[in-house]
Amino acid sequence: MQLSARNQLKGKVKSVKPGSVMAEVVVALPDGQEIVSAITLGSAEAMHLKAGDQVFAIIKSTEVMIGKE
Repeated sequence: MQLSARNQLKGKVKSVKPGSVMAEVVVALPDGQEIVSAITLGSAEAMHLKAGDQVFAIIKSTEVMIGKE
């Protein structure tokens, strides 16, 4: 798999929560942090995503927001 996105984080699917249109996929990274992704239900089903699968969280964004309290 070759992608132009530079931010590719290897992890393991922790959970897949299907909804009516979208699925919430939680990916656990090796350092214990988690990334949550919302993908179409069709994509989740086509990829047969399930807990324990090795995946890449691929982040491609034009902006990064910073917050401070």
